[in-house]
Amino acid sequence: MSESPTSRTSSGKQRYHHGDLRQALIDASHQLLVEKGAENFSLADACRVAGVSTAAPYKHFRDKLEILKAIVEQGFDRMSQRSLAAVRAKGEGTIDGVIAMGQAYIAFAMEETAVFRLMFGHNTAIKRDEHVEDTGRSCFKNVIAQITLYCEKNEADGDPLHIALSLWTFVHGAACLLIDEDYENVAPGIDIDAMIADAAIRLLPTRKKG
Repeated sequence: MSESPTSRTSSGKQRYHHGDLRQALIDASHQLLVEKGAENFSLADACRVAGVSTAAPYKHFRDKLEILKAIVEQGFDRMSQRSLAAVRAKGEGTIDGVIAMGQAYIAFAMEETAVFRLMFGHNTAIKRDEHVEDTGRSCFKNVIAQITLYCEKNEADGDPLHIALSLWTFVHGAACLLIDEDYENVAPGIDIDAMIADAAIRLLPTRKKG
């Protein structure tokens, strides 16, 4: 088995060996993002965690912002992979598949909260980056594609883009309320998966065309 580009020392730090320097720096920055937040670590901190010199990042990144953009791009890629895997498990173009996509979105937000916050945060330099926008749109296109397929299979009327936007608005709002623990104040113990399923059933069209 090939050696991973990074490994952890007994202190929990990563050590760069001979593999992918770019990914090693992204991984180190991801670790610091989770531990400290995006504003509370420096590029030099990431170098120390990765076990490389402070000159190393400039072979791949202009600054810390460039690394944060890469973390967001990879976050959207992972979200896409998770949602598509959830769909395949339940059936493409099915109501169960659409529900599974929404539930996978919630799961990603809960399990990768620091990355999720960065993906949808207020840093316009990140959000308006061309590559970040492309990966974000690609992720959303998966939702539109599944709803389009659902409508075709069921000969149902409806604008897939409008339906996808409505579903995303609901699911994203639920994810934010959940990770901020706001539900605990008004409905502790709420079944989020059931709520997502109910919303999908209500928002997906059932009326036949013609």
